[in-house]
Amino acid sequence: MPAKLSVNLNAVAMLRNRRDLPWPSVTALGRIALEAGASGLTVHPRPDQRHVRFSDLQPIRDLIDDEFASTEFNMEGYPNEEFLRLVETHEPEQVTLVPDDPAQATSDHGWDFRKNHNLLGSVVGRLKKKGFRVSLFADGDEDAEALRIAKETGADRIELYTGPYGGCYDDPEKAGKIAAELGRTAEIAASLGLDVNAGHDLTVANLPLLAKHIPNLAEVSIGHGLTADALEYGMAETVRRFRRACGQTV
Repeated sequence: MPAKLSVNLNAVAMLRNRRDLPWPSVTALGRIALEAGASGLTVHPRPDQRHVRFSDLQPIRDLIDDEFASTEFNMEGYPNEEFLRLVETHEPEQVTLVPDDPAQATSDHGWDFRKNHNLLGSVVGRLKKKGFRVSLFADGDEDAEALRIAKETGADRIELYTGPYGGCYDDPEKAGKIAAELGRTAEIAASLGLDVNAGHDLTVANLPLLAKHIPNLAEVSIGHGLTADALEYGMAETVRRFRRACGQTV
């Protein structure tokens, strides 16, 4: 089955935040994305609220509940107490835990599962008791031991960090090598009972090769590249283009 597409709204929110005005509307563009067939919406509410604001979360939750009940809300972030309380308040279908320092511009590495085993085990246990699906941000380096630890935390999925792959947009040979490595990492994860998501710097151009190497890819979460394309093609057509790139029939 082709990977599902979750549209990350952070870049839309960042553009809105340049002015003290309500446009572009995060929820309005989220609605267009879901109407065009996206399977869900993703946000990363950082502590400084430089992208999605905490006040955006309930309107997005309401949009999904009231108009697109078959789709999902995915909240990602570093599992400090503030983030966990936001999750418990807004009840996303999926929580993606990332090892971001608050000062980081964007997520740029996966968890060190050996170092953070106890932290993640405690947090995942708390989230699972509330009924949330939990995904852990992971590097694509074929580290079987690290993935076993990820599984031991109780997580349902990993999200493969695809930044290095996306960065090879002008080097097809290197991109092919990294895609193959990501595929092997996904195979290890699947053998351990972990479903596999992917995200970071994915585009219409590089999604097909990634999907070829990860035939069991469950979901991709895409924000920057999708928002950039939406400036050219519009949000609805951009979502359809990304869905086709995932292998979906549109």
